[in-house]
Amino acid sequence: MVARSLATIFNQISTQIFKPQSQKLPVYQLGNPMLRETAKPITDVSDREIQQLIDEMLVTLKESRGVGLAAPQIGRSLQLVIVASHPNDRYPHAPQMEPTALINPKIISHSVETEKGWEGCLSVPMIRGLVPRYREIEVEYIDRQGEQQKAKLTDFVARIFQHEYDHLEGKVFLDRVETNLDLVSEAEYQNILQVAKQVATAHTS
Repeated sequence: MVARSLATIFNQISTQIFKPQSQKLPVYQLGNPMLRETAKPITDVSDREIQQLIDEMLVTLKESRGVGLAAPQIGRSLQLVIVASHPNDRYPHAPQMEPTALINPKIISHSVETEKGWEGCLSVPMIRGLVPRYREIEVEYIDRQGEQQKAKLTDFVARIFQHEYDHLEGKVFLDRVETNLDLVSEAEYQNILQVAKQVATAHTS
């Protein structure tokens, strides 16, 4: 019993001492076969490699200024996504939230109502598309502590989740766009945002 306790303590200490430093990972681009695979469930959330992967995804997402990332995008065919909504130049009205890791996520219910909204993707650079998504969803997942969770997500956060969940099923947002007329370049998207901002300013002045 004592030996086992000492071994456990040593393992915990060594995990902290020798924990590799998290770094930004390269994001796979459209055309890479990994982005078309169905991701596999994670069986051991506490595994050191899984925890390290979560940390590296968080760093990658932050440095890329993205709002979501799925494990297949960085070359790991695993059911793991990060949702991290925050206002930025691409999504100025996005709500602020703490970056959250969702392991083996599932959509268990959704609204009938859908809504089109602009989406982009770190794996599909310089292109934006109007994508229909459910406005409200209920999801279940395992958090990084290994606890089963349920959550109701709405509007933009629900959109992020559905976008990342698609990656786990080998899909990208281009597969959801209903017509080529709903696709624009990043430059044109920024023009659209600028016009919308000017209209909003005119209405409030």
